[in-house]
Amino acid sequence: MEEIILKAIGDPRRYQFLSMLAERSYCVGALAHLTGLSESAVSQHLKVLREADLIYGVKLGYYTHYRLNRERLAELARNLEALARTERKPCNGQFNGCSEAVYVRCRTQANRGETPEPEVRPVNEGKEGEQK
Repeated sequence: MEEIILKAIGDPRRYQFLSMLAERSYCVGALAHLTGLSESAVSQHLKVLREADLIYGVKLGYYTHYRLNRERLAELARNLEALARTERKPCNGQFNGCSEAVYVRCRTQANRGETPEPEVRPVNEGKEGEQK
């Protein structure tokens, strides 16, 4: 679920909406007027935020006013904080998926008290430089 939330808040415009909704509730028309976007564009952004359970709507007469789901945002903050506190585990097993040379370099750095840098491969690259 966190990846849906992170994707939702990863867009600068949606993050702006969350910031605005943290201060007060707004209807689509007001958000459109304040941001210069069309009501259709605002509605699409709000749909993504609703699907991520970051906002919810309250019907007030003819209009729906959107509010920040503070509990969900607080839960996300707690999960990110827990992730930040996660301790790194030492390498184990045969090379941990790294080449032997990188593994030896990593272990040598760790034995000297340095923070070893892992081997970094582009996501679309397989072993031996093959494309996936």
